[in-house]
Amino acid sequence: MSLNKGKIWFDGKLVDWQDAKIHVLSHVVHYGSSIFEGIRCYNTEKGPAIFRLEAHIDRLYDSAKIYRMDIPFTKEEFLNACVEVVKINKFKECYIRPVVFRGYGELGVNPLKNPINCAVAAWEWGAYLGKEALEKGASVHVSSWRRPAPDTFPALAKAGGNYLNSQLIKMEAINSGYDEAIVLDVYGYVSEASGENIFIIKNGVIFTPPTGSSILAGITRHTVFSIARDMDMRIEQHSIPRESLYIADEVFLTGTAAEVTPVSKIDKIIIGTGKCGEVTKKLQTQYFNLIKGKTKDKYNWLTYVK
Repeated sequence: MSLNKGKIWFDGKLVDWQDAKIHVLSHVVHYGSSIFEGIRCYNTEKGPAIFRLEAHIDRLYDSAKIYRMDIPFTKEEFLNACVEVVKINKFKECYIRPVVFRGYGELGVNPLKNPINCAVAAWEWGAYLGKEALEKGASVHVSSWRRPAPDTFPALAKAGGNYLNSQLIKMEAINSGYDEAIVLDVYGYVSEASGENIFIIKNGVIFTPPTGSSILAGITRHTVFSIARDMDMRIEQHSIPRESLYIADEVFLTGTAAEVTPVSKIDKIIIGTGKCGEVTKKLQTQYFNLIKGKTKDKYNWLTYVK
């Protein structure tokens, strides 16, 4: 990950990386009052292309609505800012981070009098769980932590404060010698990973937890739905008990950062053949062909940076 160089779009202006600063008493620092997105730009034969930019910005504004944050820029301005950041920094491939947060004003749980600040940064970022995991599969465990109940944190919002839970999950996994962790919801059913959605395959059918299982409705998750259906694969949303993980034929994780990553072991139990399964490989190949512009973009998901 390469940081600390280039330009960042900050409240409507392009500023030097080191000048994109906030006050230590900004509301977001004390209460986690931010919403954000993670978007990838890929190098294609036609040049850099941002994958599913509009869907990500739509979700950013949905998150803002849930947390009662009035973004002082239009969606079009945010879309253009993401493109401009890639362009001005001359990236061919990068990870883009739009963020909206409550800034410097008043301290206290009530956030409504604080200003809303906006920024878009980008940097080069490789495979989130490592190149080896993309090919051979990640080793994960079931976390001792749970996802919050549906009436506590709004899981459909991609909010900074929500990710304190994810940090606990991720740190526990790393300290226990795993690449990642799977989390259960408040009812004991499979929810998601610390920052990825999860799919299991059993007898040729693809299953994934529903949005009611305290998951973030991932953009990559939706992409897999579309790809699977285009390939005449059966895909269903169902509550998944923990033990279904161990007896699945295949398991994989999805996310903008993680892309489509197979799981080889869960709680040290080998999943399927212990490597990327046949169905996962087909989905993974089609996904990478799509984001790299190698197949027809029939959904208009690629925004090319001219």
